[in-house]
Amino acid sequence: MIRFRLYHTAGCHLCEKAEALLRPCLASAGVAETAWEKIDIADDPQLLERYGWSIPVLRCLASGRELNWPFGPQEIQAIL
Repeated sequence: MIRFRLYHTAGCHLCEKAEALLRPCLASAGVAETAWEKIDIADDPQLLERYGWSIPVLRCLASGRELNWPFGPQEIQAIL
């Protein structure tokens, strides 16, 4: 089951940094690789409008809480 989404777009260096931070944080919290997904906002006009200026954004699907960039390991741990 997907628990988290990372909204991003291809070629975004900040999105790449966010993913590099996210992977070890989720792994150390015991969140499986299959429990989160990356969503490219360029594929959806509504997402592009909503997140175009704030990506990368990490969203917890259970709570609806979102982290807008910049965020670090402490903020990621808090959303878990």
